Amino acid sequence: MPNGKYQWPKDSLVVKKLQQWQQVKFGLLMHWGPYSEWGVVESWSICPEDESWCERKGPYAENYNQYLDAYEKLQTTFNPVLFNPAKWATAAKDAGMKYMVFTTKHHDGFCMFDTDQTDYKVTDAKTPFSNSPKRNITKEVFKAFRTDSFMIGAYFSKPDWHSNDYWWKRFPPQSRNTSYNPAKHPEKWNAFKKYTYRQLEELTTDYGKIDILWLDGGWVRPKATIDTSVDWQRSIPYEQDIDMANIASMSRANQPGVLIVDRTVSGEFENYVTPEQAIPSGYLPYPWESCITLGNSWSYIPDEQFKSANKVIRMLTDVVSRNGNLLLNVAPGPDGDWHAAAYDRLKEIGAWIKVNGEAIYGSKGDSIIGQQGNFIFTHKANTVYAIYRGDEKKAVLPASVTIMHVPAAQVKNVSMLGAKQKVKWTQERDKLVVAVPDKLLNKLPCKEAWVFKISY
Repeated sequence: MPNGKYQWPKDSLVVKKLQQWQQVKFGLLMHWGPYSEWGVVESWSICPEDESWCERKGPYAENYNQYLDAYEKLQTTFNPVLFNPAKWATAAKDAGMKYMVFTTKHHDGFCMFDTDQTDYKVTDAKTPFSNSPKRNITKEVFKAFRTDSFMIGAYFSKPDWHSNDYWWKRFPPQSRNTSYNPAKHPEKWNAFKKYTYRQLEELTTDYGKIDILWLDGGWVRPKATIDTSVDWQRSIPYEQDIDMANIASMSRANQPGVLIVDRTVSGEFENYVTPEQAIPSGYLPYPWESCITLGNSWSYIPDEQFKSANKVIRMLTDVVSRNGNLLLNVAPGPDGDWHAAAYDRLKEIGAWIKVNGEAIYGSKGDSIIGQQGNFIFTHKANTVYAIYRGDEKKAVLPASVTIMHVPAAQVKNVSMLGAKQKVKWTQERDKLVVAVPDKLLNKLPCKEAWVFKISY
């Protein structure tokens, strides 16, 4: 949650875009780069920190410099010949997703777009895929998803571990942070600021309409914004201010109203908050998004195990009932496609949303009724949606359910989304009892979770 107080945007175009984003609820995140060839964690294995997610494997695991050299040479073998972003867009749309965020550049600095600032990019001649007509991967991804009416988000890493102006070779890196003190070497830091500015200028100029700039790497920040109660922030050694005001001004001149998500840096340039692999325990009154993996890893791993449709539906309904959005990560492999099981899972999720999307899109979270056992709630004008989530091992809807603390106003009707048959209901003050007839129980409109629409 925000380290400081959330700041609501004042720009009317940003406010409008933020409201639009809050209506769509469900998005797709994709982490992809040459690291998928090894099936390892994205970027972090080249970070010289003693953390579990920085673990190095393989023949160079014991020699950092050899490992880094081999890692960066993955550029010369990256050739995702099955790359077909229209296939992803169709699968995401059918799953009920309405916005997407794609890694244009992760911390390792490899650019999945045709930048003029470095040759460490997918379109460089050293990259085999540069011979493909679809070589500008970011442009192709954005175009395919835009065709299917998605809001478009550009993930961009503020730190760049390939840049000699961030990890300066004069000083070997000791951590995720810059390898030198920017205050002692302002010419180096100014060069890095220009590099970052120009890359974001490219992305906001040459890649069509962009709705979200999703900026990762929260250790690149003004020192005054550090929250010393957070372990990883407490260890930030230097001021790493890239002048977000200047970046925001340029970005919004190029893309009026674009949302800027300077992750974990509370304030003017964090238009919504992004808890990672976590869901807040209750309703939050400001805009937020849980970013969570469909599998166990952000990046492609060969033997990935994916969450069940039941679990994802539970996550989505938890998030929406608490007033947030869910950004679900699916990682492409080195061949340019997803695991077949990822498509299957999204299809299952989509089948549920096709029936119950009315309770998700455009709804507001519940700060009135409160979770009751298997029930959570969302709201629209004169309507409460009571969502009963079945257990993951065996999702079963009881023949009778009781809902407490419903608004005391007289209920006019109760129905089940997707069902032609009527349910029976009785109201006594703030207690609502709903009976589901056998005929409906034997032929429910969906699996995993069921929605009772309570109209006033």
